[in-house]
Amino acid sequence: MSQINELQARITAALDRIAQGLEGRPVAAPSAAPDAGADPEELARLREQLGEEQLANAQLQERIKVLHAKLEAAEGARSESLRKLDADLQALRKANQQLRDNNQTLREAQVAGVSEPHLINKAMMAELEGLRAARGADRGEVEAVLAALGQVIAEAEPAAAQNEKTETSDA
Repeated sequence: MSQINELQARITAALDRIAQGLEGRPVAAPSAAPDAGADPEELARLREQLGEEQLANAQLQERIKVLHAKLEAAEGARSESLRKLDADLQALRKANQQLRDNNQTLREAQVAGVSEPHLINKAMMAELEGLRAARGADRGEVEAVLAALGQVIAEAEPAAAQNEKTETSDA
C-alpha cells in the first residue's frame, strides 16, 4: 500500500513539473509556429523532458494498476480463507454442541439405569476429541488474526521510519 502512495506522489510531482514548465511557455495557437525568439535548443530540451515525464507517468500508472490487482487478489484470498475458517468453526461448534447434548442424554439414561457405562465412556472420548478439535480451530483462528496484525505492523514500520526521517530532516 505504501508503494502505491509513493508512486502516486511521484506521478503528482512529475505532473507538477510539467505544469511548471508549461507555465513559462507562451500560449500559441496549435498551428502557429514557435516564437522566432525562442531558443530551439531549449525547446528541444523541454520536449525531451516532456517525453521522458510522459513515459515515466505511463510506467508508473501501469505499476499502480499491477499493484492494485495484486492487492485485490491478496485481499480476496485472505477473505476467502477467513470465510472458510469461519464456516469450519461454525460447523465444529455445532457438532460439539450436539455431542454435548447427546452425552447429557446418555448420562440421564445411565442414571435411570437404561444404558451401558461403556457407551458413556465412548461418548465422553468423542466429546474430548471434539473439544481438542475446537481448540485447534480456535488456535488457527488466532494465528490468522496474528498473521494479519503482523502484516499491518510490518507495513506500518517503514512508514513510521520514513516519518521519523522526515521529522529529523525538517528540524
